[in-house]
Amino acid sequence: MNSVDVYVGARLRMRRAMLNMSQSKLGSLLGVTFQQVQKYEKGVNRISASRLKQAASVFDVDVDWFYEGGPAEDAAKGFAEGPSRLLDVQFLSTTDGLKLNRAFARIRDPKVRRRIIDLVESLAPPDEAAQEAADFVR
Repeated sequence: MNSVDVYVGARLRMRRAMLNMSQSKLGSLLGVTFQQVQKYEKGVNRISASRLKQAASVFDVDVDWFYEGGPAEDAAKGFAEGPSRLLDVQFLSTTDGLKLNRAFARIRDPKVRRRIIDLVESLAPPDEAAQEAADFVR
């Protein structure tokens, strides 16, 4: 699997979930089966340019939207965005990620939002990539 295909598939899933659209409904609109939509979303099958343009039209976004913030195919190792960025997009495309994001966005008090972030960070294991980058800068 190519990291760009996986990323585009995750963005496809995220947008579909944001619109509360089923895989069957999207498949019907794209002229493919829901199983094919699953394969696109997982990055198992590469979505063609014409099908991606069709999906962009269905989702009312530009084709570029599917690539925003994605990994560069030939990015040099080091500070290039890698697996952690892909995991962020994959999480946001899950039901839990979408619900958490929507609920968090509804919290208006910045102090409460900051406390929630602090709580989640205190519960999560350390981010090794961020720690390595911080150590490099020192």
